[in-house]
Formats: sequence, structure tokens, C-alpha cells
Amino acid sequence: MSVELQQPGLAPAVDALASLMSVGELPMRRDLPMPAALRTAAAAPGGAEPVLVPQPPPTARRVRRVSIVIPARNEELNLPALLAEVDAVLARAALPFAEVVVVDDGSTDSTPELARAHGARVVQHAESLGNGAAVKRGIREAKGDWILLLDGDGQHPPHELLPMLAMAERHDMVVGSRGGRGGSLHRNFANQVCNRLASYVSGRKIPDLTSGFRLLRADVAKDLVWLLPNTFSYPTTITMSMLRGGWSVGFHPFQVRQRKGKSHVKLFADGSRFFLIILRIATMFAPLRVFMPVSLATGALGVAWYLHTWWNEGRFTNMALLLLSQATLLFALGLIAEQIAALRFQNMSRDTGKS
Repeated sequence: MSVELQQPGLAPAVDALASLMSVGELPMRRDLPMPAALRTAAAAPGGAEPVLVPQPPPTARRVRRVSIVIPARNEELNLPALLAEVDAVLARAALPFAEVVVVDDGSTDSTPELARAHGARVVQHAESLGNGAAVKRGIREAKGDWILLLDGDGQHPPHELLPMLAMAERHDMVVGSRGGRGGSLHRNFANQVCNRLASYVSGRKIPDLTSGFRLLRADVAKDLVWLLPNTFSYPTTITMSMLRGGWSVGFHPFQVRQRKGKSHVKLFADGSRFFLIILRIATMFAPLRVFMPVSLATGALGVAWYLHTWWNEGRFTNMALLLLSQATLLFALGLIAEQIAALRFQNMSRDTGKS
């Protein structure tokens, strides 16, 4: 046990230490060199007695085995430089285990050959199944205890892995946050709308919901992989599922880079899926966030209609009864759905000793 020396002049502590040494609890060898801190304290003017204060042992490094999963489709213009950057960053990180897994999602160019030439492990799809499908395949193939998801278009700078590794010592997932920048004006606006809606559903401010740049625990990712869609909206599902599941999520701001070539994201098709996925995840993990506002709105409408008819006609109408009954049923359904949602976590988040 490491110790720290102080000099408040408390002799009883020294007596207690001598007592422990006399019964064999501490070594009494005189041939061992005196620690530097002890020599300094003993030589301090004034003859103050040193006091041994136990210090906790240094914390073991949490992130040691990392798999870098790169989904790619027709990225021959971006992938070679990206993999070279990844190799340089991994050399600086000095991890005990690191691997690079490139999931080729049915490329028609030389993407898989270039990845193999750079020493990456390549997993190929015979045809394009979607970016989310490539990520799911990479998560299943990963051998590390942590997974870094990194787009193959070169927009995510690999050197940000180092501060993300530091944050992962305290979080179960670290998301690279673009801060609403890095795309066209309409795309940034759509992302901000999604961020606000998702923040309401999850109960926490989410600065970047759709970023594909993230480092997370592999065991949690493998538990959640069945929830992920096969499209570009998989980051939405991962973020909201982990937040509503009670895992610690941190956000690391970074500056996105411009890609070479054409983006595969379709604004209207993929944007509409974002809202549907948010509602789907909300009803799966936080049903009351959906049912409660609808129930309150329906109940308020029923009360307002009752007051209106009572004031003008002096009676309680069937419509008011119907609205109030619907509000009660919606609230009851929300409570039942909340209990069912809790059961989804019964076999999830296995305790592997990493948290």
C-alpha cells in the first residue's frame, strides 16, 4: 500500500505503527532503503513526527481492448488515408489489443482490396444491405471489449479517439458531437429538430443524436444490436436506448471534416425514419413520455367540452364522457406499457465487471 507522509506532530500514530511492527503486521527489515518521502520528513526541521496516511492504489485502466468498426461502401477515395490515420492513432494509444474491422457493404469499387492492403480485417456483404446493417455486422464481429464506430468517408478525425478513450473511463458510451455543424443548412436544421425531440423523450439534453462517431462498451452494443435498423438512423437508436436504459453517455465535441465523393444519406427518406425511430424507441423504453401528454391533452379537452356544454346547455354530454374515458384509458395503457418496457432490460446489460 502506498503511503503519504504529513507532519502534524501526532506521536500516537507513530506508536500505533510501532505496535503493528512488533506483532509482525509490518516488515521490520533494516536493510531496505527508506522511502524518499520518509527521509524528507525525518530530516525536516523541528523534529516533527511523520504520520503515515494510507493512499488508494492506482485505478486500473478501464479501456484496454478496442475494436474499430468502419462501415464502408464505395469509399476508395477516403479509406486509405483514413486507415493510415487510424494506425497512427492506435500506435499513440498503446492499447494492449486493437483491431480494425472494415465492413464492406457491397462496394463496386476497390474498397475491400484497399482495406486488406492496409492490414484491416475485412467483412464483406455480397450486396448493399444498408449502413446500419454494416454496423450491426461489425458489432457482431468485434473481438474487443470496446467498439469505436467510425464512418469510412473520412469525416470523423481518428485523432479524437484519444480524448474519447479518456472519457470512456467514466462513461459507457462516448459520442462524438458535431454541435449541429458539418452538413448542409437543411440537414443541420433537421438534426437540431431530432435532437430536441429526443432530448424530451430521453429526459436529457442530447447535443448530437445522429453522429455515427462513438465509442461504447461491446457487451452493451451486442445486447442492443437487435434493436438497430439497417439504415443510417442506427445512431439514433443506440443513443436513445442507452440513455433510457440507464447507461452513462458522454458527448465529446469535435470538428467534422469534409468528405470526398458523394454522400449516401437521403435527406427526406432517412429524415422521416428518424422521427419514426424516436417514437418507436420512446414507446419501447419510455412509454409514459408518449402516453402521458396525449392522456393529459385528451382529458383537458374533455373537461373543456364539459364546461362549455354545462355553461351553454346545462348538461353533461356524451362527448365529454367519451373524452374523459379515453384520457383514463390512455393513462392506464401508458402505465402497463411502462411495466412491459422495464421487462426488456431483464436479460440485457450483462454484468461483465467493466462498469
